[in-house]
Order: sequence, then C-alpha cells, then structure tokens
Amino acid sequence: MRQSTLHQLKVFETVARLTSITRAAEELSLTQPTVSMQIKQLTQNIGVPLFEQIGKKLYLTPSGQELFLTCQDIFDRLSRFEMKIADFQGLKQGKLKLSTITTTKYFIPRALAPFCQLYPGIEVALEITNHERVFERLSANLDDLYIISKIPERMDVALHPFLENPLVVVAPKNHPLAGEKNIPISKLQDEPFIMRERGSGTRDAVEQLLNKHNISVKVRLELGGNEAIKQAIGVGFGISVLSQHTVTPDAMSELTILDVEHFPIERHWYIVYPADKQLSILASTFFDFLQQESHEIASKMRGKIS
Repeated sequence: MRQSTLHQLKVFETVARLTSITRAAEELSLTQPTVSMQIKQLTQNIGVPLFEQIGKKLYLTPSGQELFLTCQDIFDRLSRFEMKIADFQGLKQGKLKLSTITTTKYFIPRALAPFCQLYPGIEVALEITNHERVFERLSANLDDLYIISKIPERMDVALHPFLENPLVVVAPKNHPLAGEKNIPISKLQDEPFIMRERGSGTRDAVEQLLNKHNISVKVRLELGGNEAIKQAIGVGFGISVLSQHTVTPDAMSELTILDVEHFPIERHWYIVYPADKQLSILASTFFDFLQQESHEIASKMRGKIS
C-alpha cells in the first residue's frame, strides 16, 4: 500500500462506485486505458485481486470492498480537511464544487457571475449532468451542493426549494392550437409528442398529469436534451413539455407556448446536500446567495417570456 498513490486510490474509488471503467474514465476525464493501468498497478502493489469480471459486469472482491470503504473514509477526511482550511481562509480563496442537472444551465450562470465578482478568489467547479449522475454524486458526497428538480428517493438529504420551475406545453408557431385560450387538456389526445428520456423529472411530471386525466399521446421522439427537443419542435416533429426557463427569447421566433388546461405544471428546483453534511463557509455563503438571487432570476425569466 505504501507504493500506491492517492491518484490510484481515487481512480479505484471511482471505478468501484460506478462499477464501470468507462464511466469512471468519463468522470475523471481520463482515457479508459489510463484507468485500467492505474487499477492494474494498484492491484499489483496490494497483491490481491480487487475486482472480478462476470460477463460484462465488474464486481468488487472482498478485498476490493474493504479497500473501497477505506478509500471513502480517506476522501471524506480529506474533504473535511479542505473545508477546515477554506474556513480558516474565509472567502478570500477556495473551491466551490456544484453538481446540477442540465436544465439549470439556463439560469446558473446568472447566479455564478455576480457571486464570482463578489468573491474573485473563489474557483467554481460545475458538473452539469442528468439526475441519475447527480444522485450518484450526492450519494458519494462528491460536491458541496446539488441543484435538482426531482426529489431523490430513499436518500437522507436536506432539501430546500429555491426557484419555481413551471413546465409548459411548447409547439411550433404554426400549430393549429397556437393563439387559442384555455385549451382543454383533452385536445392533447393523440398529439405527436416529443418526450424527454425515461428517468427525467420533466417526463415523470408530464406522464403523471396525462395519466391522471386519461390522456394518451403518441410519443414520436424521445430525446435527452432540451435544445434537441426545441429543434425537433421547430421542424414539426410534434409538441413537447419543457421548463419555461428553457424557452428563451431567441426560441420564440419559431416556437410558442400553448395555453393548455392544467398547465403550467408547478415544480421547483431544489438545493440539496446530505442531511448530516456540515456546509463550509463558502458553500453556506453561496447557498444564501442563490436563495436571494432566485427572486430576481424568476422575474427576469418571466419578463423575457411574456
């Protein structure tokens, strides 16, 4: 073990947590051969197998499981040490680690820019991904704060709603229902629909509402990104339901928001962190700042859409 490096342990911990060399390489911004080589060298240093592969799946051996727990303890202690040092330094310098879902890219820069101007010595590491990956990072306590729109199940977290996230029906400008008021939700029956991927918080909310009112739609396309969905709507593939924050002014030249009964679906974005986590001064300051900024962000977005 004395010949093993902290970098090798970090690579091992990531592979063990994700049970995938490919995904570990993506998270660590390394190549797959580099990850495999680090695992091989660590295994040689320790002298016992850490993983076994059955089919295409990786499994921890008993020794690997023990090392995984040890690594988690090591990195948790290092994280607490870094937090203490940041507290000693106040807000003059430090690193703020955030993990957010993709939709937040429409407003997070608006909050980060003035925050970084207030604290120019702060470095921000922003991970933008889907809910599944954010929950994985939350479970492993990899970041200071997490911003999500879907409440995690079976996880002990502190959950703070801070910004409205209304979901609206978006259609092409020339859609037959464009301009109509108080459209019955039954009009969506059999409409060609573009849906977000399964597991998306937006898709879950839309399907719950449609099922509640016995509405069946034709899912013509399933896409994993809001920009791709807006492009598909614009060229006539169908209609969709998106966060109102994604319908930016430049998109309104080709798209329109339909005034459909039971819409917008009222949802929120949440600031989340493990329930027993002690926030650093830096994380706590950004938490308070983001809550204060949320009112201005909401009013600006409403003004641009109206």
